[in-house]
Formats: sequence, C-alpha cells, structure tokens
Amino acid sequence: MAFFKAFLKERRWPILWGIGVTLGCVLVFWLHNMPLDAIGYAVTLCVAGGLVLGTVDFLHELRKHRLRLHCIRSAQYERCELPPEDSVEGSDYAALIEELWSRIDALAAKNFTERREARDYYTTWVHQIKTPISVMQMLVKSEDTATNRAIATELFRTENYVDMALGYIRLGEGSSDLMVTECDLDELVRASIRRFAPQFIARKLTLSYNPSKVTVVTDGKWFSFLLEQLLSNAVKYTYEGGVTITLTEDAKVIVRDTGIGIAPEDVPRIFEKGYTGFNGRLSGSASGERSTGLGLYLCSMIAHKLQIGLSVESEVGKGSTFTINMHKDEIVVE
Repeated sequence: MAFFKAFLKERRWPILWGIGVTLGCVLVFWLHNMPLDAIGYAVTLCVAGGLVLGTVDFLHELRKHRLRLHCIRSAQYERCELPPEDSVEGSDYAALIEELWSRIDALAAKNFTERREARDYYTTWVHQIKTPISVMQMLVKSEDTATNRAIATELFRTENYVDMALGYIRLGEGSSDLMVTECDLDELVRASIRRFAPQFIARKLTLSYNPSKVTVVTDGKWFSFLLEQLLSNAVKYTYEGGVTITLTEDAKVIVRDTGIGIAPEDVPRIFEKGYTGFNGRLSGSASGERSTGLGLYLCSMIAHKLQIGLSVESEVGKGSTFTINMHKDEIVVE
C-alpha cells in the first residue's frame, strides 16, 4: 500500500495531464454537438487505455522496487545487481551506486590486506618475544634468591600477557584454527595447574584439585588457554585463602577462589570486551596490577568457539566460582 501511494505521487503529473486532456476532448466534442454516445465511447477508451498503461507501468516499477529491497537487505553481505533504469535520473543514480560499490570493494581489499599484514606481524612478534622471556626465565632459575623469584613472577605475568595477545589475534581468524580431538580433561587441568603452581607458592595461596577421569572432544589448546585465564584472574584477585579446582564426572570444571569477588551489578557484564567492573578498576589487587578487561572477554570468545558453557557466581568479599561446562553449547552468566 505504501508503494502504491508513492507510485501515484510520483506519477501525479502524467495522471493529471491525462485527465486534463480527456476533459478537454470531451469539452471540444460537446461544443461541436457530438452525440453523447460517441463522447462516452471516447472517454471509455481513454480511461481504459490509461488504466492498462498505468497497470503495466505499476507492475514494472513494483518488480524493480522488490529487486532494490532485496539489494538493501543483502548489501551488508554481498554485492547485488540493481534492476535496469529507464529514466535519466535513475541511470545517474545507478552509475553513482556502481561507483560507490567499486570504492567499497577497493577499501575492503585494502583493509583485508592491512589486517592480514598486521596479524602476521604481531604473530611473528609474539613468537619472537617469547625467546628472550624464556632465556630470562632460565637465568633467574640458576640461583634461588628473593630477587630472582620476584623477577620470575613478573616474567610469568609478561608471558601470560603475550599469550593473551596471541590468543586475541588468533581468535579473529575464525574456526580454521581449531584442532578438535579427544582429550583427557584431567591431563589438561593438571598441566595448567603445574604451570601456575609457582604463582600460588609466591602468593602463599593454597591450591586444591579434586580430579575425575573424564574424556571430551574439544580443542585442548584453547581449553587450556581458557582455564589459565580463569586461574590468572583467581591469583590476581585473591589475597588469602586459595583456589579450588573441581573436575566433575559430567565434564564440568569448577574454579572457586576466596578472592575479593565481583559486585552484583558487574556480574552480567564481566564478559564484555574492556569491561573491568568496580573491583577490576581498583589498583589494590593481590598482584598490584589493574584489570585490562580482556581476559574474561577472551574466555567468552573461546567458549563460543568451542561451543561450551561458561558461567559465574560471585559474592563480594567471599570469592567467585567459574564453571566451564564442556557439554553445554551456550554461554550463561548466572
């Protein structure tokens, strides 16, 4: 109905001209004393011809209108061919749109090239920076002193941030980076615990693990990355007490800490990119570092990538509990 009204408005001058010509002919015939039957026939023929031509014109424009609507809906995904235009104005607009599409294609190609080059550069940089980090870690392990232990802790944090940067880059590459295999969940959890054990010792925090033999089909590398981000947060925001990791028989990995907790108003948004919340903005975390707002965001992206569940329960001053549900296909923030 809206298109029909718009069509009548666009064709109002031809319609008015046709009505005016018909009335003019009727007036001339009447002044020349033409029979009323002849005048009626002439008017009927004019009206019928106008309706036929108008209907054909309307259907033609309606078809082009529907094609344009299809292009509008699909323009964000692909380039589509516009219907041919009969008018000079329509042809000008079609040429303008074609030129804009050409520029969009050129910009998209340029953006793709720049993104690929940036990704390759940062991926190379991350791998290169790991070499001096490993060398420094070996050097500080040569002598067990308080200074070397402190340096080792900072190197571990640096390495963790480097891994986070690499994970952020790779997560933007799509599912091609996935290597889904049958994994022993207990082995993956133990490997992450071994990696973080020195951090718990340095912070004087307890670490308890309740194992269970569970086998799942997933990407072990990305699962370990997710779990280690949760462990990193647990260490960062726990002053005293410790962390308990529980692996259940129904393939749930539960990470419970006795840290500062998360404010209720922050819980629904902690998986958003860059969101730190009230506690995350405080400089007095256990490790003395501010939150970047990327760790849990990466966790949510990995959970989507692996099609597993990730949920959290927390109480300020008493700690947080994160649950990874390996058999759940959605992220739930409880």
